[in-house]
Amino acid sequence: MRVTSQPLRTDVTPSRALLVLAAHAAARGLPPPAMLSGDWFGSQAVIAPSLTVSPRAFPSAAEADGPPGVIGGGWFGYLSYDLADPSHRTGSLPAAAWGWADHVLRWSASGTCHLDSLDGGGPSVSTMESLLAGPVPSASWTAGPLRRPLPSEHRDAVKACVHAIEAGELFQANICGRFTGSFSGSPAALFASGVSSLAPRRAAFLSGSWGSVVSFSPELFLARHGRSVRSTPIKGTLPRRGPADDGNEQLLRQSTKDVAENVMITDLVRNDLGRVCEVGSVTVPSLLRVRPAPGVWHLDSTVTGVLRPSVSDAALLDATFPPGSVTGAPKIRALDLIASLEPCGRGVYTGAIGLLSPVAGLELNVAIRTFEIAAGSIALGVGGGITADSDPEAEWQECLHKAAPLEHLLANPLLRGVEQ
Repeated sequence: MRVTSQPLRTDVTPSRALLVLAAHAAARGLPPPAMLSGDWFGSQAVIAPSLTVSPRAFPSAAEADGPPGVIGGGWFGYLSYDLADPSHRTGSLPAAAWGWADHVLRWSASGTCHLDSLDGGGPSVSTMESLLAGPVPSASWTAGPLRRPLPSEHRDAVKACVHAIEAGELFQANICGRFTGSFSGSPAALFASGVSSLAPRRAAFLSGSWGSVVSFSPELFLARHGRSVRSTPIKGTLPRRGPADDGNEQLLRQSTKDVAENVMITDLVRNDLGRVCEVGSVTVPSLLRVRPAPGVWHLDSTVTGVLRPSVSDAALLDATFPPGSVTGAPKIRALDLIASLEPCGRGVYTGAIGLLSPVAGLELNVAIRTFEIAAGSIALGVGGGITADSDPEAEWQECLHKAAPLEHLLANPLLRGVEQ
């Protein structure tokens, strides 16, 4: 497989490029673009200019050599939580969808835009430069206020989970709810605005005839580069709404409940990776780091390992999916408890979204802070980890803190930070 990468003479931002490419594709009846933004494969952003994303199982990609930092192209897509739900409930979107791109636009860590290609795919550099120089089209959206579950329903589910923990059935489980509303307009504009205003670390946008996934996730599920694999589970949350919440950064690190949440899930991820990694290679180079995210402070930890030579990406996912941070420990009992306590299926929420590149490897986020759009409706899943120390009202408030920046974005259809 031939891999090329050429710098473009352009200073266009990734958000602006997404809107230009979306308008270009729509005007010509082509599939919409797909985009990853934040920190993906050491780059600021990756865009497939036009991508047919169709329902299909997780793909495979034969590995190929390429220059350092180059992505080339690959499979963009998602795996929904529905794939692991023991109740077999389904959301409004396909359980999994992927699309192959033989060329991508890649913004390096320094901000330079490159046209990466596999086997000569895609347009010429001059053609792409000309396309990106076009004006940003008018694009917006309209959304009604999101309807929330009754707070009492979430509190009752949390209480039931705490009782199960007290009975010794499990140590922790993630209990979630679903906010829903109406949506019309441009999902790409929603994503571009959110990337510019929220600056999420693991954002992803996919769209097709089936609907759209607009993810502003802060969390890395898996990064596999060569045989090295990494996961950075998030567990532990306090509000970050303004200067009055600055002290929560320190309080979070000192919180017995939040620290216990994180340590338990970090140990679960260690065990998951230990099933497919070389003996003795699984380590925790970072434990209990406090990091900012839109509207909240989070605790995260990082687990690394070296995959055994015979382990494929599919086998890696078999050992680790769905992410431990959004299920619980032990994972199998948590999955069953979630199915009995949550009133509806999760859909894409708490699944994974990302890119499998034959050149750069595999990176997937955890599909949290994620809108699912289909047939004039929009859904946002929210939730949190429940331990024996959980307070039902505090857990509901945590859901509201996590949802607040996204609800504000949805209610204010302005392309903040995107040049007109």
